[in-house]
Amino acid sequence: MSILITGLDQIITFKKTTVPLTGRAMRDINIIKSGAILIDEKKIVAIGKEREIKKHKLVKNAKHIKMRGVALPGFVDSHTHAIFAEPRLRDFSLRVSGSSYQEIKAAGGGIISSIKALRKQSPIEMEKQLLGRAKKFLEYGTTTAEVKTGYGLDFKYEVKMLEVLKKAAQKTSLEMPATLLSAHSVPPEFKGNTKKYLEFIIAEILPFVAKKKLAIFVDIFCEKGYFGAKESFAYLSQAKKFGFIGKIHAEQLSSFGGIAAGVCAGAISADHADYANLADIKVAAQTGMILTLLPASNFYLGISKYPNARKMIDLGVAIALATDFNPGTSPCWNMQEVLSLASINMGMTPEESIVASTINGAYALNMADKTGSLEVGKQADIAIFDAEDYREISYYFGGNLNLMTVKKGKIVYESKNYSL
Repeated sequence: MSILITGLDQIITFKKTTVPLTGRAMRDINIIKSGAILIDEKKIVAIGKEREIKKHKLVKNAKHIKMRGVALPGFVDSHTHAIFAEPRLRDFSLRVSGSSYQEIKAAGGGIISSIKALRKQSPIEMEKQLLGRAKKFLEYGTTTAEVKTGYGLDFKYEVKMLEVLKKAAQKTSLEMPATLLSAHSVPPEFKGNTKKYLEFIIAEILPFVAKKKLAIFVDIFCEKGYFGAKESFAYLSQAKKFGFIGKIHAEQLSSFGGIAAGVCAGAISADHADYANLADIKVAAQTGMILTLLPASNFYLGISKYPNARKMIDLGVAIALATDFNPGTSPCWNMQEVLSLASINMGMTPEESIVASTINGAYALNMADKTGSLEVGKQADIAIFDAEDYREISYYFGGNLNLMTVKKGKIVYESKNYSL
C-alpha cells in the first residue's frame, strides 16, 4: 500500500553523494517546508513540497497521514553492544564512588563480568532481551542499529550471539547488521596470552562465521591492557581475507596507534577517537576513514575530555555519531541524546549532528546506498519529531520527541501522545 505523509513543518534532506559528507557539506542541509513524502513498495517514490507531491499518480489510492513535525531520515546507530545479559549495577556503584575503568576491570567487573553473565544466559532469554531493546531503538527514532558480539569470547558463545541476532532480526523491523567483536578482551581461558587468543579467533571463529555468513564486520578493541596496534593491524588484515569489513575501537582511553592500524588494515571506521592526535585526524581525512564518535560514553563515565570533533570536521574527516549502547559505559539507546551531547560537549552544529547520525552512520555500515537519507529510491526509513524546527532535536535533551518511526514504508512506532 502507498502512504502519503503531508502537513510536515520541515523535511530534512541532504545533497546526493556517493561518499560521506565532510567539512562544510555537513552543514549544508536542505529544508523542505510544508513538505510531503510519498511511499510505495517500502521505498520513497516522491519527496518535496506538498502541492507538488499531491500531483503524483500514486496519491489517489494512497493511505493519507497528515501530521505536523520535522521529518528526518531514521537514525543509523553504527556502534552498539546491544546483546548483553544484565546491567553492570555493581560497576556503576564502584564508578560513582571513584573507581576508574581499569580499577573496575581489575576487581572483576567490566567486560569480564558481562562475559560471565552472558555465558549463563539461554538463547531464548537473549533473544527476548534483544527484541525488547530493538523496540526501544525504534521508539526513539533509530531504524538501523549495528550490533556487536564481544561478551562471549569463545567459539560457542560468540556464535550463539550471532545466531540469536540473526533470528531476532527476522522478528523486528529494526535493521541490525552484525559485527563480530571476539577481540573485545582476552577471556579468562587465555589470560595473559593475547597472541594465542587472537590465533584462536583467526583459526576457529573467523572461518566459521564467514562460512555461515553470520557477520558483516569484524572489530577489535585496540587499547592498553587489551590489544596492541600491531596486533590489531594483523588481526584486521586476516579478517579481511575472510571477506569481513574491518572496524576498530581506537584512541578511547589513550593515544595508542589504533587509528593508524585501522587505516593500514583498510578498516571502514575507527570508533571513539577521544585521544586522536593531529596525525590521526589528518590520516583519517586523507584516507576517508570514518571516525565514529560516542559522546554518550564520555558523558556516562563522567569524562570531561571529549573527541575534538570541531578540529576533525574542519580538517575534512567524515564523522559519524552513535550511542555505544552497552551495559558498562553507555546504557543509552537514545540517539536524540547523542545529538544534544555532540552539540553541547563537542561543538558540533545541529546540522552536523544530524548528518553524522544518519547518512554518515549509514556509510560507516556500508549501507548508504539504501538508507541514511530521504531520497527517491531509498528505503522509507523515517523518523518524525514533535518539533517545528530541526534544531529542537538537539536543543531539548533527556526525553523523546519522536512521534512516529517508519521502517521500509511501515509504521513501526507511533507515540501515545499523538493521534493521527
